[in-house]
Amino acid sequence: MFSLTVADHIMVAHSFRGEAFGPAQRVHGATFVVEAEFRAPRLDAANLLVDIAAARVELRAILDEIDYRNLDTVPEFAGQNTSTEFLCRHIHGRLCAALRGGRLRESGHMVEAVKVLLRESPLAWAAYEAPVTGGAG
Repeated sequence: MFSLTVADHIMVAHSFRGEAFGPAQRVHGATFVVEAEFRAPRLDAANLLVDIAAARVELRAILDEIDYRNLDTVPEFAGQNTSTEFLCRHIHGRLCAALRGGRLRESGHMVEAVKVLLRESPLAWAAYEAPVTGGAG
């Protein structure tokens, strides 16, 4: 299986509901390094998995929707705890839609799975991985 990863970062504000979250129930900020890994069993005729430039552009476009935002005010996330895991799945779904829509060029149609990893710090991160046609994608 081949893989190709692109990365970027975002800064958000949010709060959580529920006593299990302790002080994180108050509005706080988070900075995430976001990694998107595309996996395919073969390469295209040019020996590419996906167009890396197109993958970077698409990831940035998805992240621009939430970067420098208070996620508590994003209508799409209403009623949700926007945990790191939740955000991984959200970004995964958007990337899979981009793949299915041809926005990562023709070679993107060979991608079978996507993994999205958000690093909160060098010591803590979360990820979501699923087939392009399954899961949240």
